[in-house]
Amino acid sequence: MPLSMYQASVPVLLRGLGVLSTLLEKGAAHAAASGIDPAELVQARLAPDMLTLAGQVQRASDTSKFAAARLSGLPAPSFPDEEASVDDLLQRVAATVEFLQSVPAEAFEGSEGRSITYGPQSRPTTLPGADYLLGFALPNFYFHVTTAYDILRHLGAPIGKRDYLGPLGTKG
Repeated sequence: MPLSMYQASVPVLLRGLGVLSTLLEKGAAHAAASGIDPAELVQARLAPDMLTLAGQVQRASDTSKFAAARLSGLPAPSFPDEEASVDDLLQRVAATVEFLQSVPAEAFEGSEGRSITYGPQSRPTTLPGADYLLGFALPNFYFHVTTAYDILRHLGAPIGKRDYLGPLGTKG
């Protein structure tokens, strides 16, 4: 049986969001144990022109919910970018997971060829669904999860490759 667009997206995104939650929890535990101000953790960034940890989590959330919405034809929930604590970020991830879990696999049928338009209104990009998922949504999602990992690691959180990879095996 060929791999479906649902299988290539929702379970993959759910797994990545689970990893992101674990990374945030370990980062928060490290901050508490090390006396790091939790606000410093949320506002940390790798370079002045890069998003903060909060921004990385927000973009991972947005990328995953918009991918599922665009591919399924369902509306995406709106989450304001107001997270100011690790708990807020964890709640954002949990809300994203809840949305992804609510999207039925059947809604993805035929989405590999469906035209998906994304990006700024001034310069939108339109791609077939498969190209959008594999060429933009998944790489963008993992960029932001990786950068969140890098920020936490840079701050000394005791995380490594195993934490980033998460539990081995697949679900879904």
